[in-house]
Amino acid sequence: MPLIIVAILLLYILNSIKILKEYERAVVFRLGRVRHDASGPGVILVFRPIDQIVRVSLRQEAMEVPSQDVITRDNVTLKVNAVITLRVVDPVKAVIEVSNYVYQTSQFAQTTLRSVLGEVDLDELLAHRETLNLRIQTIIDGHTAPFGLKVVSVEVKQVDMPENMLRAMAKQAEAERERRAKIIHAEGEFNAAAKLVEAAALMATQPMTLQLRYLQTLTEIGVEKNTTIVFPLPMELMNLFNQTFNKPAIAPASKPDTEPNG
Repeated sequence: MPLIIVAILLLYILNSIKILKEYERAVVFRLGRVRHDASGPGVILVFRPIDQIVRVSLRQEAMEVPSQDVITRDNVTLKVNAVITLRVVDPVKAVIEVSNYVYQTSQFAQTTLRSVLGEVDLDELLAHRETLNLRIQTIIDGHTAPFGLKVVSVEVKQVDMPENMLRAMAKQAEAERERRAKIIHAEGEFNAAAKLVEAAALMATQPMTLQLRYLQTLTEIGVEKNTTIVFPLPMELMNLFNQTFNKPAIAPASKPDTEPNG
């Protein structure tokens, strides 16, 4: 009989030994009251049925917020989901203050996501996502801090837009690209015209440069293998023609009228 009692006591003590991992903490209730701060990690003693233990993990948890129907300030209907990363900083509050801190954080995240994104335009949502993520994180963190949670980050994961809005945005981007191309082409034409004016002014000071440019053009045409027929015309002949046709016309001398003597 004594051996049986000793064996039972030994089994009870062995069953009372609990080992907590490095990332775990234990909230121990003794007769319904919390004994002290969270225990662990390592070996702790839990004497059942007097004591009850609740294990809490201190590791970060990633929680996905389901897709929410959001109407932006400029009346665009979107479907937006997000990912929240959180961790427990106070295991006792996380166990005592709420029944399920993950579910409650999810509900806070859904309402906050709809309210924050409903106050901005579509362009602001797409261009300033980091600012909106920080704002959502601050609001959710304010709700979860009383029950021992810390929201590490909030990331808007995906934004689904209607097909007509996608087509409109594609047309807008195409029009913007065409506008930039036309401006660049016009600037190139302007710069080319300015350079041609400068080149013409420089050639006017030295007429021989025009002859050299003419010979260079002939050289470039001769290199290519084509059927172009080039008829070289001396520039002096062109100057002769210009001088000939630009001379003022000389009126013929009028003959004196002679009347016969009657």
